[in-house]
Amino acid sequence: MLSAARQPAIAAFLAANGWADARRAPLAGDASARRYERLVRDGERAVLMDAAAVPDQVAPFLAVGRLLAAAGLSVPTVRAADPGQALLLLEDFGDQTFTLLLAEGADPAPLYRLATASLIHLHHHVAPGATALKRYDIAAWIAIVHLFAEVYVPRHGRPADAGELAAFEAIWRALLSPLQALPETLVLRDFHAGNLFRLAGRDGVAACGLIDYQDAGLGCVLYDLISLLEDARRDLDPGIVAACRSQYLAAFPAIEPGAADAAWHALALQRHLRVIAVFDRLAASGDDRYLVHMPRLWAYVGTHLRALAEPDLNDWLHRHLPAAPWT
Repeated sequence: MLSAARQPAIAAFLAANGWADARRAPLAGDASARRYERLVRDGERAVLMDAAAVPDQVAPFLAVGRLLAAAGLSVPTVRAADPGQALLLLEDFGDQTFTLLLAEGADPAPLYRLATASLIHLHHHVAPGATALKRYDIAAWIAIVHLFAEVYVPRHGRPADAGELAAFEAIWRALLSPLQALPETLVLRDFHAGNLFRLAGRDGVAACGLIDYQDAGLGCVLYDLISLLEDARRDLDPGIVAACRSQYLAAFPAIEPGAADAAWHALALQRHLRVIAVFDRLAASGDDRYLVHMPRLWAYVGTHLRALAEPDLNDWLHRHLPAAPWT
């Protein structure tokens, strides 16, 4: 629910754009700091986004949306915007998220092929230097995974001192070095079933609706595919994972398979440890909805640690988390 303090600004925004008399109902926003409402007026629908808690996300959301739309991908049309108030009025994609479709028993294979095709299209049609975006280089990925060492580890094990944190960084610098052999592209960072829609009446990759791309930047081409196929919230048949990886890599024959494997394991491990820390921090603040996903995340961690056969990170984790939840 949007806060009472925001209501005067929201009312003025809606009135200025012809939606003052719309019926309003809250929409779930997952773990987001943004707040959403569905608006209904004379049979027409729209989505109100209030980003007052994170106003710096509005400009990148708009910029990335323009890039994606220009490339022929489906993003919500912006019907009205007041960046100064961090308010947007967006096209309503409806309720047919991949998450809902899968829960209702839809065949996952076509959905994941469509999502993978959308990534391929994105990476072929959006030039990496098309706009000024943050860059997710190795230093940035290391800074992001530091959340695990600084938030999760002290709550569940032995905190790391300055020297041990420096060792953690050095381990990750080596682990992520294979990323240098892979191209960079636009990465959306939240490319998973909950943020994808199956849009009726649209063909090809346009049938896949995309939302939540305000954290997009330039980074490793594999990141969003990892986000899609190793989803924290659901198990995916290994055959679908293998098929989608093959579908993607076949579209980029210049990517050497060995380099792709090494980068995949390291970047997936980085992502899962960060998500573990994010979910744990939410639980510490009273939102424990995501703890149900921890066993899956730790299973991913164990899989990638074994695949990398890298003793230094394994030893570091054992020293600080004696319970070893990944084994």
